[in-house]
Amino acid sequence: MAVTHDVPPQLDELVTTAHRIREAIESVIEGKSDAVRLTLTVLLAEGHLLIEDVPGVGKTMLAKALARSIDCPVRRVQFTPDLLPSDITGVSAYNQQTREFEFKPGPVFANIVVGDEINRASPKTQSALLECMEEHQVTVDGVTYQLDSPFMVIATQNPIEMEGTYPLPEAQRDRFTARVAMGYPEPTAELEMLDVHGGTSPLDKLQPVATTSEVRTLIEAVRGVYVSQAVKKYAIDLVVATRHSPDLRLGASPRSTLQLVRAARAHAALAGRDYVIPDDLQDLAVPVLAHRLLPSVEAQGQRRLPEQVVTDLIRRVPVPETRGR
Repeated sequence: MAVTHDVPPQLDELVTTAHRIREAIESVIEGKSDAVRLTLTVLLAEGHLLIEDVPGVGKTMLAKALARSIDCPVRRVQFTPDLLPSDITGVSAYNQQTREFEFKPGPVFANIVVGDEINRASPKTQSALLECMEEHQVTVDGVTYQLDSPFMVIATQNPIEMEGTYPLPEAQRDRFTARVAMGYPEPTAELEMLDVHGGTSPLDKLQPVATTSEVRTLIEAVRGVYVSQAVKKYAIDLVVATRHSPDLRLGASPRSTLQLVRAARAHAALAGRDYVIPDDLQDLAVPVLAHRLLPSVEAQGQRRLPEQVVTDLIRRVPVPETRGR
Protein backbone atom coordinates (compact mmCIF):
# COMPACT_ATOMS: atom_id res chain seq x y z
CA MET A 1 0.00 0.00 0.00
CA ALA A 2 1.42 3.39 -1.00
CA VAL A 3 2.39 5.82 1.71
CA THR A 4 0.28 8.96 1.71
CA HIS A 5 1.46 12.32 2.95
CA ASP A 6 0.74 15.98 2.62
CA VAL A 7 2.34 17.86 -0.26
CA PRO A 8 4.50 20.74 1.04
CA PRO A 9 3.02 24.16 0.31
CA GLN A 10 6.14 25.22 -1.63
CA LEU A 11 5.33 22.56 -4.23
CA ASP A 12 1.88 24.06 -4.71
CA GLU A 13 3.59 27.39 -5.28
CA LEU A 14 6.03 25.73 -7.70
CA VAL A 15 3.24 24.22 -9.78
CA THR A 16 1.37 27.54 -9.90
CA THR A 17 4.43 29.58 -10.89
CA ALA A 18 5.56 26.99 -13.43
CA HIS A 19 2.08 27.01 -14.95
CA ARG A 20 2.29 30.79 -15.41
CA ILE A 21 5.68 30.49 -17.11
CA ARG A 22 4.48 27.66 -19.33
CA GLU A 23 1.39 29.60 -20.40
CA ALA A 24 3.55 32.62 -21.24
CA ILE A 25 5.89 30.52 -23.38
CA GLU A 26 3.05 28.71 -25.12
CA SER A 27 1.53 32.06 -26.07
CA VAL A 28 4.55 32.35 -28.36
CA ILE A 29 5.36 28.71 -29.21
CA GLU A 30 2.44 26.87 -30.78
CA GLY A 31 1.88 23.13 -30.30
CA LYS A 32 5.13 22.28 -28.50
CA SER A 33 3.95 21.57 -24.95
CA ASP A 34 6.42 18.69 -24.44
CA ALA A 35 9.38 20.86 -25.41
CA VAL A 36 8.16 23.65 -23.12
CA ARG A 37 7.73 21.27 -20.19
CA LEU A 38 11.23 19.85 -20.69
CA THR A 39 12.63 23.39 -20.79
CA LEU A 40 11.04 24.18 -17.42
CA THR A 41 12.26 20.87 -16.03
CA VAL A 42 15.86 21.69 -16.98
CA LEU A 43 15.56 25.20 -15.51
CA LEU A 44 14.37 23.89 -12.14
CA ALA A 45 17.01 21.13 -12.22
CA GLU A 46 19.74 23.81 -12.46
CA GLY A 47 20.79 22.42 -15.81
CA HIS A 48 21.35 23.51 -19.38
CA LEU A 49 19.33 22.78 -22.51
CA LEU A 50 20.43 21.97 -26.04
CA ILE A 51 17.79 22.60 -28.72
CA GLU A 52 18.62 20.86 -31.97
CA ASP A 53 16.73 20.95 -35.25
CA VAL A 54 16.68 22.40 -38.73
CA PRO A 55 16.43 26.20 -39.14
CA GLY A 56 13.09 27.93 -38.86
CA VAL A 57 11.23 25.66 -36.43
CA GLY A 58 11.36 27.98 -33.41
CA LYS A 59 14.53 26.98 -31.54
CA THR A 60 15.63 30.52 -30.76
CA MET A 61 12.02 31.59 -30.19
CA LEU A 62 11.63 28.99 -27.43
CA ALA A 63 14.82 30.15 -25.72
CA LYS A 64 13.80 33.80 -25.95
CA ALA A 65 10.28 33.08 -24.70
CA LEU A 66 11.60 31.44 -21.54
CA ALA A 67 14.07 34.25 -21.03
CA ARG A 68 11.38 36.93 -21.34
CA SER A 69 8.98 35.05 -19.07
CA ILE A 70 11.36 35.54 -16.12
CA ASP A 71 12.36 38.98 -14.86
CA CYS A 72 16.10 38.38 -14.80
CA PRO A 73 19.24 39.39 -16.75
CA VAL A 74 19.32 37.69 -20.15
CA ARG A 75 22.09 37.80 -22.74
CA ARG A 76 22.14 36.38 -26.25
CA VAL A 77 25.26 35.28 -28.13
CA GLN A 78 25.21 34.64 -31.88
CA PHE A 79 27.89 32.02 -32.46
CA THR A 80 29.90 32.56 -35.65
CA PRO A 81 33.20 31.12 -36.94
CA ASP A 82 35.12 34.28 -35.96
CA LEU A 83 33.75 34.43 -32.38
CA LEU A 84 36.50 34.33 -29.73
CA PRO A 85 36.33 32.78 -26.23
CA SER A 86 36.81 36.24 -24.69
CA ASP A 87 33.71 37.41 -26.56
CA ILE A 88 31.77 35.06 -24.28
CA THR A 89 33.57 35.12 -20.93
CA GLY A 90 34.86 38.69 -20.94
CA VAL A 91 38.29 40.28 -21.10
CA SER A 92 40.69 42.28 -18.92
CA ALA A 93 41.24 45.71 -20.49
CA TYR A 94 43.82 48.29 -19.48
CA ASN A 95 42.38 51.50 -18.07
CA GLN A 96 44.72 54.37 -18.88
CA GLN A 97 43.17 56.63 -16.24
CA THR A 98 43.65 54.23 -13.32
CA ARG A 99 46.62 52.49 -14.94
CA GLU A 100 45.16 49.15 -13.95
CA PHE A 101 43.53 46.27 -15.76
CA GLU A 102 39.77 46.12 -15.39
CA PHE A 103 37.64 43.09 -16.10
CA LYS A 104 34.87 43.65 -18.64
CA PRO A 105 32.28 40.90 -18.10
CA GLY A 106 31.09 39.01 -21.16
CA PRO A 107 27.53 37.93 -21.99
CA VAL A 108 27.91 34.79 -19.88
CA PHE A 109 27.36 36.97 -16.79
CA ALA A 110 23.57 36.66 -16.85
CA ASN A 111 20.94 34.36 -15.37
CA ILE A 112 19.90 33.00 -18.76
CA VAL A 113 22.37 32.85 -21.64
CA VAL A 114 20.97 32.11 -25.09
CA GLY A 115 23.62 30.68 -27.41
CA ASP A 116 22.29 30.80 -30.94
CA GLU A 117 23.70 28.24 -33.41
CA ILE A 118 26.42 27.15 -31.01
CA ASN A 119 27.91 24.68 -33.47
CA ARG A 120 28.80 27.42 -35.97
CA ALA A 121 31.67 28.52 -33.72
CA SER A 122 35.03 26.80 -33.53
CA PRO A 123 35.64 24.11 -30.87
CA LYS A 124 37.98 26.53 -29.06
CA THR A 125 35.17 29.03 -28.64
CA GLN A 126 32.66 26.33 -27.70
CA SER A 127 35.00 25.24 -24.91
CA ALA A 128 34.68 28.69 -23.31
CA LEU A 129 31.36 27.50 -21.89
CA LEU A 130 32.72 24.37 -20.21
CA GLU A 131 33.73 25.89 -16.87
CA CYS A 132 30.73 28.16 -16.47
CA MET A 133 28.23 25.39 -17.28
CA GLU A 134 29.75 22.90 -14.85
CA GLU A 135 31.00 25.08 -11.99
CA HIS A 136 28.96 28.29 -12.42
CA GLN A 137 32.13 30.34 -12.51
CA VAL A 138 34.49 31.95 -15.02
CA THR A 139 38.27 32.20 -14.77
CA VAL A 140 39.98 34.98 -16.74
CA ASP A 141 43.67 35.81 -16.36
CA GLY A 142 43.89 33.65 -13.25
CA VAL A 143 40.99 35.36 -11.47
CA THR A 144 37.78 33.42 -10.81
CA TYR A 145 34.39 35.16 -10.96
CA GLN A 146 31.23 33.52 -9.63
CA LEU A 147 28.04 33.51 -11.69
CA ASP A 148 24.67 34.39 -10.21
CA SER A 149 21.95 31.84 -9.52
CA PRO A 150 19.92 30.73 -11.34
CA PHE A 151 22.26 30.20 -14.28
CA MET A 152 21.09 28.41 -17.41
CA VAL A 153 22.55 28.09 -20.88
CA ILE A 154 20.03 27.47 -23.64
CA ALA A 155 21.91 26.67 -26.82
CA THR A 156 20.51 26.01 -30.26
CA GLN A 157 22.30 24.07 -32.95
CA ASN A 158 21.64 23.03 -36.50
CA PRO A 159 22.14 19.42 -37.63
CA ILE A 160 25.82 18.70 -38.28
CA GLU A 161 25.06 17.74 -41.87
CA MET A 162 24.34 21.39 -42.65
CA GLU A 163 27.00 23.65 -44.15
CA GLY A 164 29.22 25.68 -41.81
CA THR A 165 28.71 23.63 -38.65
CA TYR A 166 31.21 22.05 -36.24
CA PRO A 167 30.15 18.99 -34.24
CA LEU A 168 30.01 19.65 -30.50
CA PRO A 169 32.76 17.77 -28.62
CA GLU A 170 31.64 14.98 -26.31
CA ALA A 171 32.71 17.01 -23.25
CA GLN A 172 30.54 19.92 -24.38
CA ARG A 173 27.46 17.76 -25.06
CA ASP A 174 27.87 16.12 -21.66
CA ARG A 175 27.44 19.51 -19.96
CA PHE A 176 23.91 19.84 -21.32
CA THR A 177 21.32 18.28 -19.05
CA ALA A 178 18.94 17.49 -21.89
CA ARG A 179 18.47 17.84 -25.61
CA VAL A 180 15.18 18.51 -27.31
CA ALA A 181 14.23 18.55 -30.98
CA MET A 182 11.48 20.99 -31.90
CA GLY A 183 10.21 19.21 -34.99
CA TYR A 184 7.81 20.62 -37.54
CA PRO A 185 4.49 21.88 -36.14
CA GLU A 186 1.18 20.21 -36.83
CA PRO A 187 -0.80 21.81 -39.69
CA THR A 188 -3.39 23.21 -37.25
CA ALA A 189 -0.65 24.73 -35.07
CA GLU A 190 1.05 26.16 -38.14
CA LEU A 191 -2.22 27.70 -39.29
CA GLU A 192 -2.70 29.29 -35.87
CA MET A 193 0.88 30.51 -36.05
CA LEU A 194 0.09 32.34 -39.28
CA ASP A 195 -2.81 34.08 -37.59
CA VAL A 196 -0.87 35.01 -34.43
CA HIS A 197 2.50 35.82 -36.00
CA GLY A 198 1.19 37.24 -39.23
CA GLY A 199 1.23 40.88 -38.15
CA THR A 200 3.57 41.28 -35.18
CA SER A 201 5.62 38.87 -33.13
CA PRO A 202 3.89 37.85 -29.86
CA LEU A 203 7.37 37.81 -28.32
CA ASP A 204 7.26 41.61 -28.32
CA LYS A 205 4.17 41.56 -26.08
CA LEU A 206 5.46 38.89 -23.69
CA GLN A 207 5.84 40.20 -20.14
CA PRO A 208 7.68 38.54 -17.22
CA VAL A 209 5.43 36.34 -15.07
CA ALA A 210 8.06 35.33 -12.48
CA THR A 211 10.98 36.97 -10.72
CA THR A 212 14.51 35.75 -10.17
CA SER A 213 13.88 35.26 -6.45
CA GLU A 214 10.80 33.16 -7.21
CA VAL A 215 12.82 30.90 -9.49
CA ARG A 216 15.48 30.53 -6.78
CA THR A 217 12.75 29.49 -4.33
CA LEU A 218 11.42 26.92 -6.80
CA ILE A 219 14.89 25.48 -7.31
CA GLU A 220 15.30 25.12 -3.54
CA ALA A 221 11.96 23.28 -3.41
CA VAL A 222 13.10 20.90 -6.15
CA ARG A 223 16.29 20.09 -4.23
CA GLY A 224 14.11 18.80 -1.40
CA VAL A 225 12.22 16.27 -3.54
CA TYR A 226 12.82 12.79 -2.14
CA VAL A 227 14.57 10.07 -4.14
CA SER A 228 14.48 6.58 -2.63
CA GLN A 229 17.43 4.20 -2.78
CA ALA A 230 15.49 1.95 -5.15
CA VAL A 231 14.93 4.80 -7.59
CA LYS A 232 18.57 5.87 -7.36
CA LYS A 233 19.61 2.29 -8.11
CA TYR A 234 17.24 2.26 -11.09
CA ALA A 235 18.85 5.44 -12.45
CA ILE A 236 22.28 3.84 -12.14
CA ASP A 237 21.05 0.66 -13.84
CA LEU A 238 19.76 2.67 -16.82
CA VAL A 239 23.05 4.53 -17.20
CA VAL A 240 25.21 1.42 -16.74
CA ALA A 241 23.14 -0.37 -19.38
CA THR A 242 24.25 2.21 -21.96
CA ARG A 243 27.90 1.42 -21.17
CA HIS A 244 27.41 -2.27 -21.93
CA SER A 245 25.17 -1.94 -24.96
CA PRO A 246 26.71 -3.42 -28.15
CA ASP A 247 24.95 -0.66 -30.11
CA LEU A 248 27.03 2.05 -28.42
CA ARG A 249 30.74 2.75 -28.46
CA LEU A 250 30.40 5.48 -25.82
CA GLY A 251 27.98 5.11 -22.94
CA ALA A 252 26.63 7.71 -20.53
CA SER A 253 28.95 9.29 -17.96
CA PRO A 254 28.51 9.46 -14.16
CA ARG A 255 27.58 13.13 -14.69
CA SER A 256 24.57 11.95 -16.68
CA THR A 257 23.39 9.85 -13.72
CA LEU A 258 23.50 12.91 -11.49
CA GLN A 259 21.67 15.07 -14.02
CA LEU A 260 19.08 12.38 -14.69
CA VAL A 261 18.19 12.30 -10.99
CA ARG A 262 18.17 16.10 -10.74
CA ALA A 263 15.86 16.34 -13.73
CA ALA A 264 13.63 13.63 -12.26
CA ARG A 265 13.26 15.70 -9.09
CA ALA A 266 12.10 18.68 -11.15
CA HIS A 267 9.80 16.45 -13.22
CA ALA A 268 8.18 15.09 -10.07
CA ALA A 269 7.81 18.58 -8.56
CA LEU A 270 6.08 19.86 -11.70
CA ALA A 271 3.63 16.99 -11.29
CA GLY A 272 2.93 18.08 -7.71
CA ARG A 273 4.85 15.22 -6.07
CA ASP A 274 7.60 15.56 -3.48
CA TYR A 275 9.08 12.18 -4.36
CA VAL A 276 10.47 10.62 -7.55
CA ILE A 277 9.02 7.49 -9.14
CA PRO A 278 10.51 5.31 -11.91
CA ASP A 279 8.15 6.89 -14.44
CA ASP A 280 9.99 10.20 -13.99
CA LEU A 281 13.27 8.57 -15.00
CA GLN A 282 11.66 6.80 -17.94
CA ASP A 283 10.11 10.01 -19.25
CA LEU A 284 13.47 11.79 -19.12
CA ALA A 285 15.89 9.03 -20.10
CA VAL A 286 15.87 9.78 -23.83
CA PRO A 287 16.28 13.61 -23.67
CA VAL A 288 18.85 13.36 -20.84
CA LEU A 289 20.96 10.43 -22.09
CA ALA A 290 20.69 10.12 -25.87
CA HIS A 291 22.78 13.16 -26.87
CA ARG A 292 25.71 11.88 -24.78
CA LEU A 293 25.92 8.53 -26.56
CA LEU A 294 27.90 7.51 -29.63
CA PRO A 295 26.51 4.64 -31.73
CA SER A 296 28.72 1.76 -32.79
CA VAL A 297 29.68 1.24 -36.42
CA GLU A 298 27.17 -1.59 -36.71
CA ALA A 299 24.38 0.56 -35.25
CA GLN A 300 25.23 3.35 -37.67
CA GLY A 301 25.04 0.89 -40.54
CA GLN A 302 21.61 -0.20 -39.35
CA ARG A 303 20.62 3.46 -38.80
CA ARG A 304 19.85 2.82 -35.15
CA LEU A 305 19.80 6.15 -33.38
CA PRO A 306 20.86 6.54 -29.73
CA GLU A 307 17.26 7.51 -28.94
CA GLN A 308 16.12 4.07 -30.14
CA VAL A 309 18.82 2.34 -28.10
CA VAL A 310 17.78 4.18 -24.91
CA THR A 311 14.11 3.33 -25.55
CA ASP A 312 15.01 -0.35 -25.87
CA LEU A 313 17.05 -0.22 -22.66
CA ILE A 314 14.09 1.29 -20.79
CA ARG A 315 12.04 -1.77 -21.80
CA ARG A 316 14.77 -4.22 -20.73
CA VAL A 317 16.05 -2.78 -17.44
CA PRO A 318 13.94 -4.10 -14.53
CA VAL A 319 11.76 -1.49 -12.89
CA PRO A 320 11.88 -1.44 -9.07
CA GLU A 321 8.80 -1.54 -6.90
CA THR A 322 8.32 1.72 -5.03
CA ARG A 323 5.92 2.74 -2.28
CA GLY A 324 6.08 6.50 -2.60
CA ARG A 325 7.94 8.30 0.15
